[in-house]
Amino acid sequence: MSFSPAIRVARTAAQRSTSLLRAVQFTHPPSCPCHSNPNHHHGPAVFGEARRRLATPIDHSRTKDYAFEMAASSIRFGPGCTKEVGMDFTNMGAKKVCVVTDGNVVKLDAMKQVIEGLTREGIEFTVYDKCRVEPKDSSIKDAIAFAKPYQPDAFLAVGGGSVIDTAKLMNLYTCFPDADFLDFVNAPLGKGLPITGKLKPLVAVPTTAGTGSETTGTAIFDLVEKKAKTGIAHRNLKPTLGICDPLNTRTMPSAVHASSGLDVLCHSLESWTAIPYHERSPRPSNPINRPAYQGANPISDIFSLKALHSTVKYLPRAAKDPDDFEAQSEMLLAATLAGVGFGNAGVHLCHGMSYPISGQNPGYKHAGYQIENNIIPHGVSVAVTAPAVFKFTGASNPERHLQAAEAFGVDISNVKKESAGEVLGEAIAKFLVDLGDQPRGLKPLGFTESHIDELVEGTIPQKRVLMLAPSLSEEVNQEREQLRNLFTEALDY
Repeated sequence: MSFSPAIRVARTAAQRSTSLLRAVQFTHPPSCPCHSNPNHHHGPAVFGEARRRLATPIDHSRTKDYAFEMAASSIRFGPGCTKEVGMDFTNMGAKKVCVVTDGNVVKLDAMKQVIEGLTREGIEFTVYDKCRVEPKDSSIKDAIAFAKPYQPDAFLAVGGGSVIDTAKLMNLYTCFPDADFLDFVNAPLGKGLPITGKLKPLVAVPTTAGTGSETTGTAIFDLVEKKAKTGIAHRNLKPTLGICDPLNTRTMPSAVHASSGLDVLCHSLESWTAIPYHERSPRPSNPINRPAYQGANPISDIFSLKALHSTVKYLPRAAKDPDDFEAQSEMLLAATLAGVGFGNAGVHLCHGMSYPISGQNPGYKHAGYQIENNIIPHGVSVAVTAPAVFKFTGASNPERHLQAAEAFGVDISNVKKESAGEVLGEAIAKFLVDLGDQPRGLKPLGFTESHIDELVEGTIPQKRVLMLAPSLSEEVNQEREQLRNLFTEALDY
């Protein structure tokens, strides 16, 4: 029997769709962990649990949340797509753009591409190139003071997470010019007020593969007076568009590849193991108050687990060989995937503990970073505690921790559930050692046992992420003791 061309095309499309569905169903590791493992998420299947919640009337006396929201920037991914950015602003109707970058990136091809794109479209722009790596509140305020009188229609961030986070806050305080700086800063260090209005368009062009800031509504900085890292988190902060061009990460030194990739690793692990969204409390009385970091959920799970597998596979290659373009591209994609995952599920202990590690740096300067200041790169500060953290959290959800260990190549077929945390912690430690040139704990950073109490006190205010940490006590004295034990174990591995 012969068929018309249209019918043949339709039959071919149907066959391809069927093949794709079969591939999704039977691929290992599964693309959707929620369907593949009915016990993976603290007992009940997450999608089954979600269906039951949809069928159950809302209990208004319940203190825990019953819903989650997904918010992420639009993402464009592909080599060479940076050159389209001028047209994007024309399409938005923007005529006056504030370009935000730093002293290194301003010299790179990514900046050349965006300036040429803006010029071709006849868009007025000004460039702020004084962003600080690992920004402080003072550098953020300096950037805000630059943006306010210029009054741009839109912002364009070109650089790593520090640049993108700075641009987010320039946008915020330009749109809320009368706000006090601490109004929106996360409580208890700031007032933690919600952002009640939309901001100006922000396009983010990442030049590192790590923070995922191009997808999230989070901006992090050092609050120097409090000796702690903190930030502002609200979905209205997220960029309008993230332009992820793998050509822009080719200039990253190996040390930056490695430390940025460690941030992706911990984003993936922490969001994958965070408490589930329906265990987070309090439930917001108004949805505007639902936090950006909500706990693990069925959608964030997919992004987080995929990012973890990609990072384990490609980060060693990207860090070892700056000319491995495939590995660099895959790490940029992994950073974006992890950004969607943690930008909605949140992170927990590694990040909460990292903020005082960075803020209380005793004088460490990471090799390979072309800056004058002492610095513990963010990815390093989160990774040094990871072996201890996931050993500690393993009992909260053995199945999830074993799935994470399996991503590192561990044969989990005969591992007992009570050993899940230890097995994952050992797998992470081995990965970090094999990666090379990484400090094996806090001691190589200059910390000793005498610093631990101050590190604990710098972690306690990080409620926004600590509330998502499995196994962490809600009783403050017990919480302090747990954190003290974790920092002690993280001194070396």
